[in-house]
Amino acid sequence: MNRPKSPDYVIFFAIIALLGIGVVMVYSSSAISAYVNFDDSYYFLKRQLIWASLGIVTMLFTMNIDYHVWRKLAKPILLATLVLLVLVLVPGLGRVVNGARRWLGFGSLYLQPSEIAKLSMVLYCATSLARSQDKINSFMKGVVPNLAVLMLVFGLILKEPDLGTALAIGATVFILLFSAGAKVTHLASLGLTGVAGVVVAILVEPYRLKRLIAFSDPWADPLNTGYHIIQSLYAIGSGGLFGVGLGRSREKFLYLPEPHTDFIFAILAEELGLIGTLAVILLFFLFAWRGYKVAISAPDVYGSLLAAGLTTMITIQALMNIAVVTASMPVTGIPLPFLSFGGSALIFTLSGVGILLNISRYVSLE
Repeated sequence: MNRPKSPDYVIFFAIIALLGIGVVMVYSSSAISAYVNFDDSYYFLKRQLIWASLGIVTMLFTMNIDYHVWRKLAKPILLATLVLLVLVLVPGLGRVVNGARRWLGFGSLYLQPSEIAKLSMVLYCATSLARSQDKINSFMKGVVPNLAVLMLVFGLILKEPDLGTALAIGATVFILLFSAGAKVTHLASLGLTGVAGVVVAILVEPYRLKRLIAFSDPWADPLNTGYHIIQSLYAIGSGGLFGVGLGRSREKFLYLPEPHTDFIFAILAEELGLIGTLAVILLFFLFAWRGYKVAISAPDVYGSLLAAGLTTMITIQALMNIAVVTASMPVTGIPLPFLSFGGSALIFTLSGVGILLNISRYVSLE
């Protein structure tokens, strides 16, 4: 391998730009609810600034660690993640919010194990698939070992319940299998089985079925199951081309639930309009383009798979969140990377970006 060079600045500055927009929008979208609930308009802003600062530190740290180190650490990290995913389901340990048991911690410090699972699954599958390149055409020897681990993680996260995160991880592993050279027939069978499994997961949980029905016709129940989608569309529609102005959203006045987390993109659309949303989408596109270019140009199979997995992990989350906010898919509780308020999500996502930037130091993208 060549000596490390400077990281890819397109990826770096795209992420910093998204992070900056996120900090501004977290404050703008949360100021009202923060004042009502905590008597402090800056409550969420102060915390987001802390998490963003810590996230940048972790990104710079992982950016300067040779990415091959993660091959040795992938399995221990995965085992630790599995332990945390089990612990979060234990009554008294896992914190329950809105009926979901997804957090571990105490006081005001909480950790979301499913966010660690996203990164640990990419690290593990990239390592496993790089090691078994000669077996990738075999369903039992090349695909099933990774599929078994995915099913274990998927099941634990689904138990929280968090179908959105589970689907994002499943889709990322699917892309990794494709990138590793798995047979199309194997991938097609996995895709069909996955779709069937998602349908069953929706049908066995009444609230998921209600969300699916609300997605097809939100105005059939505008004050209950369709409320999120309708208020989100009101926000987006009100923004027009240039928006109503930064800080001047009406939906954030306790009309749109979760305006600073899952639905922050709707507030951005309302305040900054089509121009603002296109700018954010363009930044995600730049990140995806350069990330996959790093994957294609990586000096070894492991680096290629790791870069592809990290890029996919973030891109899929962005696509899913924007699809939910624009009523292009049923509501799932998945945040918008770098923009939504959150601690563990931001730190571990930026850690993944740091690893991607380290891979970029060994490739030529000119």
